[in-house]
Amino acid sequence: MWKILLARFKKNKLAIIGAVTIFILVIIAVTAPWIAPYDPATLDMARRLEPPTIQHLLGTDDLGRDILSRIIYGTRISLLIGFVATGIAILIGIILGLVSGYFGGLADTIIMRLVDVFLCIPTFFLILMVLAFLKPSIWNVMVVIGLTGWPGLTRMIRGECLSIKEREFMQAVKVMGLSNIRIMFVHLLPNVMVPILVSATIGIGGAILTESALSFLGLGVQPPTPTWGNILASGKPYLSFACWVSLFPGLAILVTVLAYNLLGESLRDVFDPRMNE
Repeated sequence: MWKILLARFKKNKLAIIGAVTIFILVIIAVTAPWIAPYDPATLDMARRLEPPTIQHLLGTDDLGRDILSRIIYGTRISLLIGFVATGIAILIGIILGLVSGYFGGLADTIIMRLVDVFLCIPTFFLILMVLAFLKPSIWNVMVVIGLTGWPGLTRMIRGECLSIKEREFMQAVKVMGLSNIRIMFVHLLPNVMVPILVSATIGIGGAILTESALSFLGLGVQPPTPTWGNILASGKPYLSFACWVSLFPGLAILVTVLAYNLLGESLRDVFDPRMNE
């Protein structure tokens, strides 16, 4: 089966492009202290708002800091927030989705009404409202994004569970007298991992985009810690004559989110046999 899936993956050019781009970004994040040409916090007022040159390949910002170095270090923060926030959302979504889909009844009603309430509130405004009462920090941003990202995943997992639990192999497992916990996490969960994997991949890109928007508005990770969002925000007053300050972090956000979306959509095609007939 894995050979077949790998063959499908290799045939999907968009999947390869997305995977290679993400791999490069991870390498950049891991090796940031060694590949960044300058310390991202070093100020050089004599070179403030300098356009791209040999010394500063992407130019400098309003405080003379090297933009390339800040983008490289910002990659670490953005990927960390994306992975952790999505991990929190997936954990909550898996637990609530399995409980709702497997047990049904009152548990299903309560969880689904809770999902409906969360889905009625625009997620980004809900995050803004919560962060308005919290001190902006990387940990608060990760937790809040994660705690608001589970409703859609919960509903999807619940739908998959409702379908799978009526199949013959699930009926046989129940006859064997196994505990509900074992049935849910050993026999039911592996059969819903494909949509979870696809949603997680796309969700990482969404979390990175959300963090960038929050940092741009001043409610995310605070300077001097470099993130793509606050680098983008720092160049807003100088767009008319120093557009490179905002251009390059904006491109980094675009490429990263696009790579995760391409990979997620391609994985859906790879794992869906109907797309490969």
